[in-house]
Amino acid sequence: MHHMMVEPPKPGAAQRPRYDRMRPRSASWMAWATLVVYWGLAGVGFLLRALNDPTMDVAAELRERLGWGAYPTVGAVIVARQPHNRVGWLCCAVGFLLGPAFFGQDYAWYALIHEPGSVPGGWAMAWLGQWPWYLALGVISLLLLVFPNGRLVSPRWRPVAWVLTADLAAIWVWAAWAPRPLEGRGLTMLTNPLGIQQAEAAFRLLEAIAFPIGAMLAVLSVASIVVRFRRTGGVERQQLKWFTYAAVLVTLMWLVFFAAGLERWLPPVLMHIVSEIWLGGIPVAIGIAVLRYRLYDIDRLIHRTLVYGLLTFLLGAVYGGLVLVLGQLFGGIGTEPPSWAVAGATLAVAALFQPARRRIQQAVDRRFNRRKYDAARTVEAFSAHLRDEIDLDALAAELLAVADQTMQPTTASLWLRLAPQVPPRRQWPAS
Repeated sequence: MHHMMVEPPKPGAAQRPRYDRMRPRSASWMAWATLVVYWGLAGVGFLLRALNDPTMDVAAELRERLGWGAYPTVGAVIVARQPHNRVGWLCCAVGFLLGPAFFGQDYAWYALIHEPGSVPGGWAMAWLGQWPWYLALGVISLLLLVFPNGRLVSPRWRPVAWVLTADLAAIWVWAAWAPRPLEGRGLTMLTNPLGIQQAEAAFRLLEAIAFPIGAMLAVLSVASIVVRFRRTGGVERQQLKWFTYAAVLVTLMWLVFFAAGLERWLPPVLMHIVSEIWLGGIPVAIGIAVLRYRLYDIDRLIHRTLVYGLLTFLLGAVYGGLVLVLGQLFGGIGTEPPSWAVAGATLAVAALFQPARRRIQQAVDRRFNRRKYDAARTVEAFSAHLRDEIDLDALAAELLAVADQTMQPTTASLWLRLAPQVPPRRQWPAS
């Protein structure tokens, strides 16, 4: 009888997830393959979209595909560097879903509407472009639950992740099999080829249940970020600051430019920049936070955003008010303001720029960066007292106290160099 010795598994190996046991090279290959899938299918779909609609807005289509492409791009970089982190894999999953979705909708438009019957598989591609969008949004909710270290805040959040996964499965069943119109430009007059007409009432009930639960779970995912921020500190808090900054910036952009309709008044180049930040701001912030690239610059970025955001709002309000008032006084109601009024308002805003910036910066430091504000006040007080202090020992003790209060070092010491002893001049007796 032959005996075969089997080496026992290492402690903890059985409990480690598959992606954590994966070799870094294999993980990197899978991540970059996902990236190729997204950009390849989205690029071919873009060419098909141009054939389907020669009058399409090329810039808008590119913005959408580039913005969503930030998720798989950032995810591939994270997986290549940190294959154990679920955040990178979830970002890759967004690209793995949306690449076929873009291609499926554009291919179906060409095969079923633009050139019917010219290429095979039009209905299959129409079905493929139908449901990945809903799953991608659910994957982003899962990403929020495990950001930034790839783990839940605590074991108590596991039921939220389980319910969210089950809800995603229910939404997929509805999106893939419900008898409803197809999604995508040029396809809305067609119906789902795999829709089950006999279960239409059941799908309506599923829609009425799954989508409110998904919205509630998305809110809980955002709440997990808040809970994690309150519990953690150090590097992880800085990572959460990056994500929070991007989320607030994206929300404000949507409210100001899209919900209020201000995008119609922006120059095209500026509108492209705003749209790319709106779509790609969150995945880029995720990449910076997870990879810790210039991680501690977030405090400076928040400070400058507050200062120059408030300054822009203030100067814009002053400029608009001056032009409006001068136009009403000297140009009449409903007429163009005189050119001298516009020039005067511009000069007034230019003169107010520096004083307003200093005052706003002081107010922001006083409210949001209190340590820097107190340190500056302490240094100013010490500088004023330095001119009147003549006791060297008292001055050394006060200097050390100021350094400890402003910079908070672990240890501090002061070394004073004694003045060199000048030898006395030799006196020669008078002859």
